[in-house]
Amino acid sequence: MNEQTVLENIRQVAEGFATQRVERQTRRHLDRADFEALASAGYPLVAVPIAQGGLWVDLASSTRTICELLRTLAKGDPSVALVSAMHPAVTAFWTCQPQAPAPHTNAWAEQVAWVTQTALDGQFWGTITSEPGSGGDVGLTRATAKADGKGGFLLSGEKHFGSGSGIVDYMVTTAIPEGESEADWFLLDTREAKWDGSTGMTLRAEWDGHGMTATQSHSFVFDGYRATRLAWPGNLRVVSGVAGAMISAVFIAVVLGTAQSAVEAARKQIARRKDSLAPYETVEWARIENESWLMNQAYEGMLSAIERKGSGAGLDALQAKTAISELAESVTQRICRVIGGGTFHRASHFGAAFEDVRALGFLRPPWVLAYDQLIARIWAEHA
Repeated sequence: MNEQTVLENIRQVAEGFATQRVERQTRRHLDRADFEALASAGYPLVAVPIAQGGLWVDLASSTRTICELLRTLAKGDPSVALVSAMHPAVTAFWTCQPQAPAPHTNAWAEQVAWVTQTALDGQFWGTITSEPGSGGDVGLTRATAKADGKGGFLLSGEKHFGSGSGIVDYMVTTAIPEGESEADWFLLDTREAKWDGSTGMTLRAEWDGHGMTATQSHSFVFDGYRATRLAWPGNLRVVSGVAGAMISAVFIAVVLGTAQSAVEAARKQIARRKDSLAPYETVEWARIENESWLMNQAYEGMLSAIERKGSGAGLDALQAKTAISELAESVTQRICRVIGGGTFHRASHFGAAFEDVRALGFLRPPWVLAYDQLIARIWAEHA
């Protein structure tokens, strides 16, 4: 499939999701059929190089396409879009770094080929990196990885926010390898995982639907669960620099699509009584339109910067991500005020969108870490 075919397929899938909006907004679970539909539409191909029949060229050329797919999908179902965003964000570890230095060159090339094949097979990737007390910093893990003597590792530790649990086929996480002092990346094959502890993975708590209702961001305890280390050891911070701009962009595309969908629906509703709006409603609606315009400009500016600078657009992406997250929360809150009390239930498009963008603002990453990273990049940029 080419880019336009996949975009059209995803648009049709998202429109189908939108017709089920009320039911979807009250769900507390994901439906595997949704991801089968996305696989049939060609979405996993965002992690496959164009030479192998996929959509990936490089970060500068491919980020806009991926973001547009996710922005479109978020208009139909934000929870499905968020889980889907993990796929290109995780596979970016390999797609953005197709070559590794010696002595890891061959092993890395083999792992890149294997990851590509999983995407060609329609499989999805996700993350389970957050831990209690880490503040969202994946490097502050307390999980451990013990060598199993067969070239693999056994992962032990507590993890939460495993978005897409039970849906995605593979997850990445961080742990401190046995005998080392610094954390590194590991991947987990979760296709046949049992959550009763028999395979070393125990469900601690199901996602309760607060914030984004149906992401299945479950919490788990691992005790000797089989893991594979990334074939380029010590790559924890490298990917943040190389792929960071694209990773930020894909998550903000979900925020933007969620907010845009609410604005478009509210505009239709408000237009029917535009001549009888109270002064407060008029002012609030003008602010909604202005802030929506700013969100769109920030999004376009971010994508344009990535197209010009590639991996050098990390600061542009962080600033857009932070600004759009704040504007999306403001916009959806203002919509709720204008529409009124009918927005305060889960079946309301507007109340649900407000909760979704608020949750996204906290989760990708927490606000404290987001601003710490942002100001550090700003000072470094202007040093």
